[in-house]
Amino acid sequence: MPIPLQHALEEQAAAARTKVSQLRSPGRYLLLSALAGAFIGVAGVLLIMVTGPLGAQHSAWTKLVQGGVFGIALILVVFAGSELCTGNVLTMTQGVSRRRVSLLGAVGVIVFSFIGNLIGSIVFAWIVHSAGVLDMVGVPGKPAPGATLLTGMLTTKIHESTEALFFRGVLCNFLVCLALWMAGRTRSDGAKIALIFWCLLAFIGSGFEHVVANMTYFSLGLFQHVPGVTIGAFARDLLFVGLGNLVGGAVLVGIAYSVIARPAKGAGAQVDTQTGAPVAPQTDARVGAQAAGSAVSVETAKS
Repeated sequence: MPIPLQHALEEQAAAARTKVSQLRSPGRYLLLSALAGAFIGVAGVLLIMVTGPLGAQHSAWTKLVQGGVFGIALILVVFAGSELCTGNVLTMTQGVSRRRVSLLGAVGVIVFSFIGNLIGSIVFAWIVHSAGVLDMVGVPGKPAPGATLLTGMLTTKIHESTEALFFRGVLCNFLVCLALWMAGRTRSDGAKIALIFWCLLAFIGSGFEHVVANMTYFSLGLFQHVPGVTIGAFARDLLFVGLGNLVGGAVLVGIAYSVIARPAKGAGAQVDTQTGAPVAPQTDARVGAQAAGSAVSVETAKS
């Protein structure tokens, strides 16, 4: 049975406070964030190499397979332990809503993890490029399917409108943060993996945009000298997709569930043990009726 919503919200708020305290060791925190960037990069490279041949054949299964393999990204982040900026958007928003952390502390965590994710993504992409992974040819005499798919992906991203990038970023982190929120409501590791898998399948299969995944893609594009991939194009993508991810995670999941799971006002506020939704306190009329009933019971017992 899922953990009640209010309990899950309190756990997220406590996690937010822990993250702020970790900033006291900025080097350690940047390393944790760099690992998250590399973990997302692992999934991105896996996606390219597995579905490059499918893309070359214009297979209708390409998107489905891409979504099926990308789940390793968030599974590594959650189970290995690392700091992902898009997930931190959810946690820090709920930490601020419960007044466990300050707004400045929340912004600090998101910014530091973003920088660390970028560092990890660039380093991982450089290692992949140096290893010649994308240039591996499946059929002699034909273009490398991995490099071809990367070129097609980046060309599409470069020519997208800023509006499309922003709203695809909103939709992406809506699903990523839902995966983390739902995973936080279960103690079962198997359930966590299943929830993460389906949410990431939905976001990749639908063609939404994740800022940290794009860090790896664009870094690879720069190292591979993909036509049209420049620092400016990279920065534009990070800006608009990043802002979309911020809105999707903070507003559509973080604030939404902070409002839903907030305890009802009053000393008598309770939480439904099944759904975690706040239960309204008893009215004066009901309290009075119960008190009168208790008094009658006492008198009956005396007589």
